[in-house]
Amino acid sequence: MSSMEYSKLWLDWRRISDAPDFMKTICAEAHSAQGKAALSELREGFVAMTGDEPAILSECSGACLHMVETDDTGEGYAFSAQGESLRLEGGPRGLLYGAFDLLRGLAVGKRCFNGSAAPRYPLRMLDHWDNMDGSVERGYAGNSFFFEDGRILNGPRIRDYARLLASCGINGCCINNVNVKAEAVRLMTPKHWPALAELARTLEEYGVGLWLSVSFAAPMELGGLETADPMDERVCRWWADTTAALYNAVPNLGGFLVKADSEGRPGPFTYGRTQAEGANMLARALAKQGGKLLWRCFVYNCTQDWRDTRTDRARAQCDHFAPLDGHFDDNVLLQIKNGPVDFQPREPVSPLFGRLERTSSIIEFQIAQEYTGQQKHLCCLIPMFRDILQFRLYHRPGNDRVADTVSAVCAVSNMGRDFNWTGHDLAGANLYGFGRLGWNPDLTAEEIVREYTVLSFGDDPKITETLLPMQLSSRAVYEKYTAPLGIGWMVNPNHHYGPNPDGYEYDRWGTYHRATNTEIGVERGPRGTGYTMQYRLPLSAIYADIDTCPEELLLFFHRLPYTYIMKDGRTLIQRVYDDHFEGCAAAEEFARKWEELEPLLPQDVFERVRLRFDEQCRSAREWRDVINSWFFRRSGIPDVHGREIY
Repeated sequence: MSSMEYSKLWLDWRRISDAPDFMKTICAEAHSAQGKAALSELREGFVAMTGDEPAILSECSGACLHMVETDDTGEGYAFSAQGESLRLEGGPRGLLYGAFDLLRGLAVGKRCFNGSAAPRYPLRMLDHWDNMDGSVERGYAGNSFFFEDGRILNGPRIRDYARLLASCGINGCCINNVNVKAEAVRLMTPKHWPALAELARTLEEYGVGLWLSVSFAAPMELGGLETADPMDERVCRWWADTTAALYNAVPNLGGFLVKADSEGRPGPFTYGRTQAEGANMLARALAKQGGKLLWRCFVYNCTQDWRDTRTDRARAQCDHFAPLDGHFDDNVLLQIKNGPVDFQPREPVSPLFGRLERTSSIIEFQIAQEYTGQQKHLCCLIPMFRDILQFRLYHRPGNDRVADTVSAVCAVSNMGRDFNWTGHDLAGANLYGFGRLGWNPDLTAEEIVREYTVLSFGDDPKITETLLPMQLSSRAVYEKYTAPLGIGWMVNPNHHYGPNPDGYEYDRWGTYHRATNTEIGVERGPRGTGYTMQYRLPLSAIYADIDTCPEELLLFFHRLPYTYIMKDGRTLIQRVYDDHFEGCAAAEEFARKWEELEPLLPQDVFERVRLRFDEQCRSAREWRDVINSWFFRRSGIPDVHGREIY
């Protein structure tokens, strides 16, 4: 597939009117694969922006871009202005990131480049939930571009994928589903290693490392053993030997990602072992090869009896992992979801981040909009991601934000084979923004979304003035017309799209609102499940007290009557009614605003997004009417404004 058959997203450089003189000549001292890729990107970008081919010289005088490749193994780079010339200096990967930073800056109107930059985190990764048959679990942008009919794919689209990742600062990808299906288990066999090695080389050209999800039960599934007990010497030996052979074939493999003891996946609990014992066994096999282990903390009882009011799924991560702090090997990173439950539109930050003093962690976001509109709704997640990274944990004096605590960042991918990669042209902001926040978590959401908008749709002020506020407010709008005040989960089971207030309420996966005809919510304070006590002071006290608990999380932390009076004087149920009417109206306003941009956008882009907004408006009306009707029928309390509730 050629690059003409799919979008370039934010790498579709447009003509600029005031090109600096240094764009006419590139004086290049770049010899590595990444350095040559950086030179190629700059040449192509300068041609697109100016219409002229720059001269590529080894020595030059006069105005030029001087690229200097050093032996630095890091990812940082530095700009220095020298009259009308510009010097870009860095190691191989640094040059690549610097090249994209330069192109991005020129495209959004920046003309002065000076100073140095380096990423906050050494690992910034996408987790793909791709299966080897080509399907993608929770995939909303078409089939996999990594796999098809049991084969590993490579070619122009993989290279362009790596370019996209590098251009926004992402440097790793785990290509297969954490729920390792039968065929994917066989990625650990020599049959697939030549193709994996070729794929790794393509990704490495753009500084992107290859990772694999592996099955904890692989010694049984592939090795002929009757056990996967991490304390069994035969199991340890199988992992050590297999990992060594794999790294011999794919020497630049980053490591493994493991989902164990979770939602039916096997793990150390099967053998009476701790999570640390299971993780360390795999980590030691990887350590010999210089690899790392990402061990997912999404471990909870997924067969809970809905009548059990004492078990609280939100507690599980802390209950299982906090007591093991300091017991994990140095090359283990505990992969922790941003919230305690499962990527809902509104959750508190997971308390586990503030409980790990001696263990490295990696925060897991979900760019794929599983519970936030599935890339059919506009729901820009960048403000939420940034708020989470800036959230204070109060576990130590100073530097106590999530951003200061985690050692790396990752996110569940929203990419697939669709023409525009992400299904919805505006959903690309979540991919781009995750990469930019992983590089620098102190960037503002407005800075990031403005960049994305200008790079993707052009610099016409009308486009920016329209799309920027739409995107920045879209997650709050989505939250208004879906599940209220931190409850979440009011979705159709299995596929998680569309409203179903009792969809999971009597299900083995847990209960989430426990509504009666008079009250709703889960009491998670000291008199309830005790979940609030997993936070440090003052957070534990703030959340436990109804008067200080943030209202947007009120029903996550507390069980309240529908007649509870909110801070603005409305009853809780009236707030629910109002939010749903307001959220639906805002979604319809998004669609109207988009129509105004038709003369300014390519027709194919305009039409694709218009159809997405049609679906968002239909779905928002359904959410409004189903949720409001459910609350009215439960409570018998009418809307004070007399609006129609069915």
